[in-house]
Amino acid sequence: MNIILIILVFGIVVFFHEFGHFIVAKANHIAVTEFSIGMGPAIFSFKKKETKYSLRILPIGGYCMMLGENEDSDDENSFSNKSVLARILVIAAGPFFNFILALIFSVILIIGCGYDEAKVSEVSETGAAYEAGIEAGDTILEIGGKKVHFFREVQIYMMVNDSSKPVDIVVKKADGTIKKVTVSPKQADDGNYYLGISRQGYNVATKGAGETIKYAFYETKYWVDATFSSLRMIFTGGVKSGDIMGPVGVGGAFNDIIEEVKEESHTFKETVINIILNMINWCILLSVNLGIMNLLPVPALDGGRLLFLFIEAIRRKKIPQEKEAFVNMIGFALLMVLMVLVFFNDIKNVFFS
Repeated sequence: MNIILIILVFGIVVFFHEFGHFIVAKANHIAVTEFSIGMGPAIFSFKKKETKYSLRILPIGGYCMMLGENEDSDDENSFSNKSVLARILVIAAGPFFNFILALIFSVILIIGCGYDEAKVSEVSETGAAYEAGIEAGDTILEIGGKKVHFFREVQIYMMVNDSSKPVDIVVKKADGTIKKVTVSPKQADDGNYYLGISRQGYNVATKGAGETIKYAFYETKYWVDATFSSLRMIFTGGVKSGDIMGPVGVGGAFNDIIEEVKEESHTFKETVINIILNMINWCILLSVNLGIMNLLPVPALDGGRLLFLFIEAIRRKKIPQEKEAFVNMIGFALLMVLMVLVFFNDIKNVFFS
């Protein structure tokens, strides 16, 4: 049962990405030869007009194959014969739809379980925050010059920045006054530096549709910021190999959460609701990650193809198809090597750690 839920999460995220390419291609009268969810041998397929619709055995990707996408074509409905603007819109639509999906699911998540307001509920009397004058009941508005909407943002700030250095924090006191303090985190026995604050209790429900949508935008933005922070840490050596996960690692982590939900829920209804909310949360995380990763200017990814299209728009001249195809082939080969390395890293972390 767990594996079905994991595949469903991957399938939803991939479907929305490829559907973005598909629907914008159709809107621009570009012939789509195949719309596929999954990779490898087809489990099920059918053809309607010029498009073959496929469901394939490996739930780790998908594609929207268009006429004239990788070769020249004389057909007026081919991708290569459309304007550079139309082609840019088609390629950008995949990542864009991932962000739309993340926003939609964020609305549902906020409605379902509220948000973790950045209100401090406990302050350690031996901690750095206490010495700086932060009290239980204070709401954190900014940390290190960055606005805060969720308590998670305080935690992730301490994770991705040098937590040993003093940090400026703006708080709203219980009486409504705004106060700026400088906190010098203290080192604990585990070697990490902490502010000495925590938040306990249930999430806060939003009041009205307007506030729900506002916090849904904040939720989506949180995951965008978290993804960029993670990428920065990867390139600067701030993460270990065990912290990097591919599809197998993500599936293993999600499986652990499902099992934890089953253990902690008291009724069947509560179990179902909590699993659905966790699935939505993972869909948001993965959708934002897929959108951002695909926008990176790497050959064979959407971002790499957009880079070629922007160059074409500036030059007002098409880049020779064979040259672009050669670069994309090299990029695809390197991505395959990376996927294999990540796959074996996942296997090691999931089964042998």
